[in-house]
Amino acid sequence: MHGMPLTLSLHPAIAEIAAADWDACAGADNPFVSHAFLSAVEDSGSAGERTGWLPQHAALRDGTGRLVACAPLYAKSHSYGEYVFDHAWADAFERAGGSYYPKLQCAVPFSPVPGPRLLVRHDAADAPGLRGAVGAALVQAAEALKLSSVHATFCTEAEWNALGGQGWLKRTNVQFHWRNEGYATFDDFLGALASRKRKAIRKERERAAEGLVIRTLRGAEITAAHWAQFFRFYRATTDRKWGQAYLTRAFFPLLGERLGDRVVLVWAEKDGHPVAAALNLVGTDTLYGRNWGASIDQPFLHFEMCYYRAIDFAIEQKLARVEAGAQGQHKISRGYLPVPTYSAHWIAHPGLRRAVADFLDRERAAIAEEIAALAEEASPFRKANEV
Repeated sequence: MHGMPLTLSLHPAIAEIAAADWDACAGADNPFVSHAFLSAVEDSGSAGERTGWLPQHAALRDGTGRLVACAPLYAKSHSYGEYVFDHAWADAFERAGGSYYPKLQCAVPFSPVPGPRLLVRHDAADAPGLRGAVGAALVQAAEALKLSSVHATFCTEAEWNALGGQGWLKRTNVQFHWRNEGYATFDDFLGALASRKRKAIRKERERAAEGLVIRTLRGAEITAAHWAQFFRFYRATTDRKWGQAYLTRAFFPLLGERLGDRVVLVWAEKDGHPVAAALNLVGTDTLYGRNWGASIDQPFLHFEMCYYRAIDFAIEQKLARVEAGAQGQHKISRGYLPVPTYSAHWIAHPGLRRAVADFLDRERAAIAEEIAALAEEASPFRKANEV
């Protein structure tokens, strides 16, 4: 444990914490935990009372008042927009007479993006001790507020292990990420695949692009008109999938304004009219795929806009990975292989904690088996004896 006396405070707006102080803890690698992204989510009205994501950002300060660690934290009265599902836990606890909500969620709203959650100053002498202090502070906050639980979702493996050591319950899931093995071109990537997979992807790309002009826009190239149209695409997607439109019209231009060149928009037009777009954010070594939408139903267009153009960009920019969001075993045949994701859960009630722990023991084993089987049986990459 960190030896210095620390003071915990909770903040109902990230604007209460100076951007320079927050980012000194968040670092530059992952844009989703940056002050710019989290403030755009709040200032646009996307995270707040309307959507049931009430900011309670945790800040740890030393004796001089300097921010030494922090965590993106929200009080929630539901489990929507998280992508790590605990509805069954809530239902069981409520049926037994308990109150599962409200709870604390240490997460990035509406974003199933792995990354750091226990943010520690980059120049801290005892980073592991401070991360442990953040974990303890989150539990302290939940106990003081008499809340049922705290959930750190899509955290790093190191944080997952550290929180597990403090008695948090450990959960895994699976996503599908593309790894850059030093490819110079998209054709280099295709050359690493089995022959029939190569041919299938080439055909998909040809059919997806028929009659379209597709461009990749970045930073200042993205205008207010692009964002207005993108919001229409976003709403069309959420309406079609019966999902809630958490993000407001104001969010996307704010994102572009505050994150600049870290925003990448793949844009498709037909006869001069926009017909599809896919939004990505760029980290130090990773491209993160986020939202997409289209006004036409063109075969394989989703794969082209969200997966193949992302690979093109990553190769061109020499990025190590593309993370294309939650779910989707169909990504495997397109070069996105299964990897584990991590979350940690502190539950106050001993009976509920025992029941969830038993469930998670079985679930972790099943997830590990699934990842191993998918990587072996469904991988599109050439085996040693294949062409």
